[in-house]
Amino acid sequence: MYHQDDTIAAISTPRGSGGIAVIRISGSLAICTADTIFRGKASLEKIESHRAVLGKIVDAPNDQSTENPTISASILDEVIVVVFRAPNSFTCEDVVEISCHGGQYLAHRILELLLHNGTRMAEPGEFTQRAFLNGRLDLSQAEAVADLISARTEASLKSALAQFQGALSARVKKIRSTLLDLCSLLELELDFAEEDLEFANKEEVAARLQQTRDEIQSFLATYERGKILREGAKLVIVGKPNVGKSSLMNALLKEERAIVTDLPGTTRDVLEEQLDIRGVLFRVVDTAGLRTTSDAVEKEGVLRAYQQVRDAEIVLFLFDGSCELDRDDRSLIDEVFKSRKDDSRAGIVVAINKVDLPGKLSEAEVGQRVGVSDVLQISATLHLGFESLETKLLEKALGPETSLISSDAMVTNIRQKLALEGGIQALDRALASVRKGLSGEFVAVDLKEALNALGEIIGEVTTEDVLGNIFSKFCIGK
Repeated sequence: MYHQDDTIAAISTPRGSGGIAVIRISGSLAICTADTIFRGKASLEKIESHRAVLGKIVDAPNDQSTENPTISASILDEVIVVVFRAPNSFTCEDVVEISCHGGQYLAHRILELLLHNGTRMAEPGEFTQRAFLNGRLDLSQAEAVADLISARTEASLKSALAQFQGALSARVKKIRSTLLDLCSLLELELDFAEEDLEFANKEEVAARLQQTRDEIQSFLATYERGKILREGAKLVIVGKPNVGKSSLMNALLKEERAIVTDLPGTTRDVLEEQLDIRGVLFRVVDTAGLRTTSDAVEKEGVLRAYQQVRDAEIVLFLFDGSCELDRDDRSLIDEVFKSRKDDSRAGIVVAINKVDLPGKLSEAEVGQRVGVSDVLQISATLHLGFESLETKLLEKALGPETSLISSDAMVTNIRQKLALEGGIQALDRALASVRKGLSGEFVAVDLKEALNALGEIIGEVTTEDVLGNIFSKFCIGK
């Protein structure tokens, strides 16, 4: 069982050696526990909040001298300690942060002293969980803390920061406020049922419900964009052997990551790397050349390539412009679309490579065969056409507004998405009840379900299991 009254401690910096390491303590006994091992000009109990003080950490809890430990006291390190007094701290509790030199053994030694003197080891995400439980953050803001830590590009950072600053919470609260007002009118009407008073006519109720449903649906539509900003877009490069897939990957990454030779079938396995294109993360996957083969290893590589295609947000078809379109090309196109979850061309990008060589392949011919109107011409070896390629990839990942990385509220994870879908389903039932002319009591029940679904996003309605699942994914010390 979770005990929020405990005083907790953990190392908040990554494992390994560095310039400094930070040990964080939170709880009612944080200051007095830190005082048992700290020696400075004054006791930490007397230090003002948000003040940094210089002192020593000693392995001598019974030695109560201040600045000068006794000869018998074992000095571990000279440190900077910052005291944050409740409620003006991240957790809204008393918090102490000890910055020591960044040796891994040293940080763990200080943590051991704190654990020996009355604190317990913090669970993953427990500091942030306390910030949520104590009202410092709502649940969506708490989730954004983990996204801020894991942000790998400018776009993912801006998206996480907007959520941390409350953009998503504000939008959810606005929608809930509208539903609360409507629910209050219906319940007031029920209180005066014997007087046969109507506080909101059925047409107005239906219109407001539909308007709110449309707003939630619009909000839900931001999920794909938000998910890509948070996790990155999976981009799979496909084509026949020797069309230049590995060369293109190396050129995009600006490093020799994939082996390139003139021999067909060089790439046998899936190779994945991360690529930052104008602040947006792409998970680029180079695959084996797609062809019919009797080689067992190459055949397995082709199978894995099709598996990657199935789950990709973007598939980049690459063709060799120095060769005519042949039966293998046509077969490849058909097989790729069979592997996709649907036959939509929405996530398809087509490029003709090797335009620095004499051309034998036209844009119109390739576009007609794949079923797209826009075919790019590039050269992986000379880096030609890359600006247009990057623009097209951004359009496929984020939509037409590629130059604007919005700081508006976006749905970024599956938990939020499912909660919004639950709200829409409840409103659909409420609308059906209104249109059937049922009593406001039935409508109010569905409205409350919608309110609860939306409340799950910001943590106004939650369970211990949900909290455990969210915060267990955090690192210890955060």
